[in-house]
Amino acid sequence: MAAYPHNRLKQRLGAGTPALGFWLSLNSLPLTEMAAGAGWDWLLLDMEHAVYTDETVERHVLAARHGGDAELVVRLPSLDAALAKRLLDAGVRSFMFPFVETVAEAELAVRSTRYPPAGIRGFSGATRANRYGRDAGYLTSYADDVCVIIQIETPQAIANIPAYGRIDGVDAMLIGANDLAANMGHLGDTRHPDVIAAVSGAGRAIRQAGKASGFQFFDERARTLLAEGFTLAAVAGDLHTVATGMAARLGELAK
Repeated sequence: MAAYPHNRLKQRLGAGTPALGFWLSLNSLPLTEMAAGAGWDWLLLDMEHAVYTDETVERHVLAARHGGDAELVVRLPSLDAALAKRLLDAGVRSFMFPFVETVAEAELAVRSTRYPPAGIRGFSGATRANRYGRDAGYLTSYADDVCVIIQIETPQAIANIPAYGRIDGVDAMLIGANDLAANMGHLGDTRHPDVIAAVSGAGRAIRQAGKASGFQFFDERARTLLAEGFTLAAVAGDLHTVATGMAARLGELAK
């Protein structure tokens, strides 16, 4: 069993280098394998809004490792320390925690990925993460490759960005524009001027706090936000690519 390479996504974010990501929602192992070798810096497996279980996530971990070098990030359905523990043991090391609104929640996100005394992760001596006990240095080095991303999705979360920035172990904050728009009273309208201003302002606050700022836009807004300094960039996804590609091809031939 080959040793895990270092977490390239965490390294890029720490260096302030843009990292382009591909969103996975269709629960297709061949698609995950294909995307892992397509040149993306990271993949996002979305347990929040797609039908994945911890068992299917494990299969996608293996497909991604087999397919290429892209780092597999798992977005949990909620701030669930027990689920994070199981997925860490299965080989996941990069997590996105949705809807973090308080400092206590941000701290719990980090603590759920660390062993005591730094956290609350339970210990197992033989897991995929430590190469089934063969990695003698795992306990002293594992945190170097654990990447924690929290999502900013409410005005309250935006107000807490400076405090989040003081939490050791938070690597990045990704702005969930759709939920932010909804919580600002603009459900379904991420192009409302107030939402646009909030996204840009939150990004600046995240960077001023010393963390990498992130977004999820699959359109022309991606280039604008990258130019502003966002580096954790989800710029395409399987569901969107299939739906738009299908419609475009049908449009070409059905005229």
